[in-house]
Amino acid sequence: MGRIAVAAAAGAWAIPIAILVDRLVPDPYMDEIFHVPQAQRYCGGDLRSWDPMITTPPGLYYVSLAYVASLFPGMWLINGVQSLSQLCSTTILRSTNVALTIICSILVHDLLVHLRPSIGERRASFYAILISLYPVHWFFTFLYYTDIASLTAVLAMYLASLKKRFWVSAILGALAILFRQTNVVWVIFVAANGAIKYAEDFYETKSFPGENEQLIQEENNLLTNKKRTSTFPSLRRRKMNNSANTNKLRSSESSGYSHFHSPGIIIEILDITLKLWSLKWKVLIAFAPYAMILIAFAAFIIWNRGIVLGAKEAHVVSPHFAQLLYFGLVSAAALAPFHFTPHQVAKLCQLFKRNKVLGSFLVFAALGTSCIIVHFFSIAHPYLLADNRHYPFYIWRKVIQAHSTMKYILVPLYVYSWFSIITILGESQKRAWVLSFVLCVALVLIPAPLIEFRYFTIPFFLLILHSPATENSKWLVLGLLYAAVDIFTMAMFLFRPFRWEHEAGVQRFMW
Repeated sequence: MGRIAVAAAAGAWAIPIAILVDRLVPDPYMDEIFHVPQAQRYCGGDLRSWDPMITTPPGLYYVSLAYVASLFPGMWLINGVQSLSQLCSTTILRSTNVALTIICSILVHDLLVHLRPSIGERRASFYAILISLYPVHWFFTFLYYTDIASLTAVLAMYLASLKKRFWVSAILGALAILFRQTNVVWVIFVAANGAIKYAEDFYETKSFPGENEQLIQEENNLLTNKKRTSTFPSLRRRKMNNSANTNKLRSSESSGYSHFHSPGIIIEILDITLKLWSLKWKVLIAFAPYAMILIAFAAFIIWNRGIVLGAKEAHVVSPHFAQLLYFGLVSAAALAPFHFTPHQVAKLCQLFKRNKVLGSFLVFAALGTSCIIVHFFSIAHPYLLADNRHYPFYIWRKVIQAHSTMKYILVPLYVYSWFSIITILGESQKRAWVLSFVLCVALVLIPAPLIEFRYFTIPFFLLILHSPATENSKWLVLGLLYAAVDIFTMAMFLFRPFRWEHEAGVQRFMW
């Protein structure tokens, strides 16, 4: 198991289904009617024309142009294709996302190995294969949309940052923004958390450099010999002492807080701020590439007079705070074996019982805030109300708007989902990381007036990658659920077409 196995598994389901989709739906569908002709103009050498209905930058078209160019020599020999424009068919353009999906599955594997090395190579491969079946991501593998490329670029940027290849990460971040403008938020997320880790690693290695190096060497010797030696107990004791000394050092750095080993969020942020300030010049130099991208993006906003490229009247920035609630419930539901279980409910109840006053306050504050949000900040975009081809249309009408009280009845589910998400993330991540994640999710989703599950994909992948759940049985159940949803949605898309009375052409159900 490993990268090759993950890539083979992703290709095994992606390629045959892509062929089936292209045979049954050969013509561009939905947003493809804008993306495919635009990419074909690029293949024909016209890089200046632009469809005003396209809202995202041309990153996908550049990648497709490079992809088609790589295929051209072989296709010229086999089929006698004379130009790139001849090769730029809907089928070939869609296959760009198939190739990117395979790369994306490898990135998920590598991120799991890096973030959770204790699970091992075999489990990381197994989890990566299952994550690649996430229904929304899986479905758009077979259409020429920007989502697959956007996710792949963000994950590649994140992995490069974790490996401390900051220039490479920044370049990938710029590419991610070329796929979708809102990815600038994830560039900030990666840069901020990378800077925090950079400062923390600096202080840790500076504190006990000699002893840390000796411990690492002794551990390597033990692993090389593959046998227990008499030095193991002493090594373990020394590591425990080293950890205690590190905690003492951190306590002294936090202005005398005696409980820094279990810090509150304010203390943790204060400690991070002090560390970053003391290393400000080192951090600025190391993370200058990200700063350059942010400056360039700010210049683009000023030049474009907004973040959206085309169809600006339909994508006006709006205070759609309910998007945050929807994301919480959808993400928790997509990880139902980990969130909606008696064990998880009991765990949350136990956490609140430890401090009944604070727990009660948080619950009532969350419920009250959520009720205000669903009452005043739930937006029904005209596209949502008019287009019965998308599943959000039916969720909005049959669930959220089923009754005037339904949106309030869902509030406890929203609140539970977010408490569960934050609790599970808190088991493996620092509070500052969790806070930065929630803030970035808010920055990406709240300004978007249209409910689109595609907008949830990147934060969902970051969520699942950092959730420390390792029970194979739950992952297997999750994989079966994903496969069932995938089969249903693709069957509806391919084999249950319908027609509108007011518009010609075949219509199909989709995410």
